[in-house]
Amino acid sequence: MELQQMRYVVAVAETNSFTRAAERCLVVQSALSHQVARLERELGARLFERTSRRVRLTPAGEAFLPAARQCLDAAERAAAEVAAAVGEIRGRLAVGLITTVAAADVPGALRDFRGRYPHVRVSLRVGASEDLVEKVVQGSLDLAFLGLPTNSRPRGVAVHELARDRHVAVVAPGHPLAAETSVDLRRLSSETFVDLPAGTYGRAQSDLAFAAAGLERDVAFEVTSADFIDRLVGQDLGVALLPSAYAPRLTGVTTIEVTDAPGRVEYVVWSRFGRSPATSAFLDVLGIAPGA
Repeated sequence: MELQQMRYVVAVAETNSFTRAAERCLVVQSALSHQVARLERELGARLFERTSRRVRLTPAGEAFLPAARQCLDAAERAAAEVAAAVGEIRGRLAVGLITTVAAADVPGALRDFRGRYPHVRVSLRVGASEDLVEKVVQGSLDLAFLGLPTNSRPRGVAVHELARDRHVAVVAPGHPLAAETSVDLRRLSSETFVDLPAGTYGRAQSDLAFAAAGLERDVAFEVTSADFIDRLVGQDLGVALLPSAYAPRLTGVTTIEVTDAPGRVEYVVWSRFGRSPATSAFLDVLGIAPGA
């Protein structure tokens, strides 16, 4: 079994096409198909169901794919470690982040990182904090930037606290509260809210604060990404609570101080079982010490 065969299988699985997989791998389709068929003969099982309309993994293929990815990741990590041993950082850097990250200038850090280490391939994935932690644990992300309630801390990963923040209320410019300099949760509890989905860390920051105050609220609009919340608020469909450090990025809305505002903590996390050379280098760009 060869690494190249596994690369071909992963490419076909991710593109659902032998043609697109061959284009990605820069080989002719006949050569890629031949290698996949050869691997299937070695394994004694078909990895893909092929029809004139689609290609999809068989149960055997579903079982094979995670192991193939792990082997490819291990091979890439080994090559990166060898390069690092002779003073060169190569490989990949997979970064996850929430849309409201404000304690670190991620684009600026990536600009500096790219200037120092041009041979590292960088990928970014935006998602919810709880999903990003799981992907770091699984190894599909090298590190991630998170925002959690003050009573929570990421588990199963190495953790560095970046900053603590408090929320502000965000309302439409014509909203009755827009002229206020400050409000409290009791006054906000009668409003209709726009927020992240229930059960997420982002939503929990506000839910816990209202519950602690003995208050209930109506979340009429749930969105999966915080960078869309202000657009709904701007249409006066509801109000929102968002981190104060993130609020200056918003347009077309008014922000108001909340006297008993929810708090949150921003973290950067990475695997507790070791860091790739690229991960260590990026943390260094962020100013995080190796032992952090």
